[in-house]
Amino acid sequence: MVLERIKIVQGDITKQQVDAIVNAANSSLLGGGGVDGAIHRAAGPQLLAECQTLNCCATGEAKITRGYNLPAKWVIHTVGPIWRGGDNREEELLARCYRSCLTIAESYEIKTIAFPAISTGAYGFPVERAAPIALGEVKQFLESKEAIAQVIFVCFGADKYHCYDKSVKEMTG
Repeated sequence: MVLERIKIVQGDITKQQVDAIVNAANSSLLGGGGVDGAIHRAAGPQLLAECQTLNCCATGEAKITRGYNLPAKWVIHTVGPIWRGGDNREEELLARCYRSCLTIAESYEIKTIAFPAISTGAYGFPVERAAPIALGEVKQFLESKEAIAQVIFVCFGADKYHCYDKSVKEMTG
């Protein structure tokens, strides 16, 4: 069953023992606050050096780098939308982030991947709207592909964890 391949945890994405973690990056890919800053600090200066060669990233797209000092071999960087009230394609762009990351993961034969709650921090996307989009995209991908064995949503904080957990339970009926 597909939902058995999805796990929700509360914790620190930089500590996850997976093949790849996803970075909720800004378009420069050169580090920032929140999860982006935490990943850059944990990975070390080589991550920044590699990101400087990537020539930015558009909202909804993704790019991959090595993980350097992280437990994960890879970091998939994606740029989520800034919440502007919901009438500026934010939901569509958020969905594209997840699809872009999963497509890259599949092409690199990544079996386990951890996502943060993309755009729900400084970018202000309401977590109660983001969680069903994230989970829906991952579920749809896993239904048609066997390549990825496990997707972990790593929630920083109890509020996000409960929102994602509730969304998974709603998907199971």
